[in-house]
Amino acid sequence: MSSHGASLYGTSQTKAPEARQEETKKIETYHGLERLVRTKIREQELTPETLQKTSELLSWNPEYYTIWNYRRLVLRHQFSTVASNGPDDQAADQIASMIKSELQFLFPLLRKFPKCYWIWNHRRWILEEARLLLPTPVARQFWQEELALVGKMLSMDNRNFHGWGYRRAVIEVLEDFPPDKKSMVQEEFDYTTKMIKTNLSNFSAWHNRTKLIQRLLDEKSATDEERKKMLDDELALIHRAFFDPYDQSLWFYHQNLMCTFNPVLAPQTMAPNLTNAERLDYIQKEIGKIQDMLDGDDDCKWIYQSLIGCTLLAAKIQGEVSPEAKASVSGWLNRLKELDPLRKGRWLDLESSLNSNS
Repeated sequence: MSSHGASLYGTSQTKAPEARQEETKKIETYHGLERLVRTKIREQELTPETLQKTSELLSWNPEYYTIWNYRRLVLRHQFSTVASNGPDDQAADQIASMIKSELQFLFPLLRKFPKCYWIWNHRRWILEEARLLLPTPVARQFWQEELALVGKMLSMDNRNFHGWGYRRAVIEVLEDFPPDKKSMVQEEFDYTTKMIKTNLSNFSAWHNRTKLIQRLLDEKSATDEERKKMLDDELALIHRAFFDPYDQSLWFYHQNLMCTFNPVLAPQTMAPNLTNAERLDYIQKEIGKIQDMLDGDDDCKWIYQSLIGCTLLAAKIQGEVSPEAKASVSGWLNRLKELDPLRKGRWLDLESSLNSNS
């Protein structure tokens, strides 16, 4: 066990005596290394040797966040020492070399443990140090190279939400670099399109897209017609993706688009100024398209949930639930009770609410 409870190795009960002996030796080595690092930090030995020992420990167990904190103490001390011992340009070169070395140390760890939060966190920290300690052009180059790296990481694992969150953070910093602070929203929007076409089930790409669309339209001072075209394009994109209606991430994005037709939520959406007649027209078309999906996929619960949501949204705009709409929703709810019995209580509550409002 590590000192914060993470098991470093599998259970030893089923292993041969030689394997258990080897495992015991490794655990002893690990704990000895851990004690050594703690002693060096306690005695303020913030040296390159201590940094190397944290490298060994973190390569063994990157989830050990206390050691990342120790590593930052050592690095800060070294940066401070370099900055105080030489001319500014020479110090900047040395610090840049140290930062580059740190990023190189982290990369294989990130490839091996791509969902380890502490590696992503430390990588961002070292890049922030570059922004604080280095000339702007040098620091910007580090961040630009980081964007290329996270792109490669996402091409290997395009659904890694750590990577997507990290990419947003990198973009935010790059947009803020002086003196030419430039929006990258169009490039990022295009990137989500590319990643969605690579893998339609990429929830993170769809989610990122929702954050970008409104900003893209605002920056372009888009007219109502341009906003409506964007809505039409997004609906067309999600319709093409629906050849696999069992993919939950697609329905989440579709639900987000449906908010555009909710009069209460519309002001915060991409097309806030649609008339109620236009909203109803859109909703009816959606209901028709979704009903068509039942031909061959009538056991997909997401279809029924979306039909119910769209129908009740139309009723909200109209101010009443028509007998025909009520009958349709009741039928879809009965089907959901069969397909999704674990949420039967939810469907019964919705059914009760529908009846009480009739």
